Amino acid sequence: MTLELRRPLAAEAVPPGGREVLVEANPAECAVLARRMGLPALLSLNCAFRLIPVRSGVIAAEGHLKARLVQICVVTLEEFETELDERFTVRFLPQGTERDDPDPDAEDEIPYHGGVLDLGEAAAEQLALGLDPYPRKPDAVLPPTGSEQDEEAVGPFAGLVGLKPPP
Repeated sequence: MTLELRRPLAAEAVPPGGREVLVEANPAECAVLARRMGLPALLSLNCAFRLIPVRSGVIAAEGHLKARLVQICVVTLEEFETELDERFTVRFLPQGTERDDPDPDAEDEIPYHGGVLDLGEAAAEQLALGLDPYPRKPDAVLPPTGSEQDEEAVGPFAGLVGLKPPP
């Protein structure tokens, strides 16, 4: 699998006092990430990480992801620009040391191998998690349904009123 946003960082490069790292996607990376996420466009993406080693090989991360993107409104099917601003926490840990039975309330675990974290892929995953699965343009209004148009027709057979032949 080719990753669209690679930002490798050696785990040993995180000092005991912690380290801050900013991941910013360039326009080409935004374009391929938009395709991966099924978005019309990803205009910008940056993610600030605060990395803190907690024990042998385990690194806690606090992140702040900001993105400008274009989505398709589920009501009008029109494209609209929106922003994503998400804070999150994750734990990077050596591959093979993940929990067998993940606790849904625990921090997400991101395994790494070869002593190298991939902060770019972590940012891409957080973008995917932060996307609204049913994006709605702020001024979008649902069209009236048949029952709202014909207020006098009520009950389970109200939809059949229009099928009645004229008198």
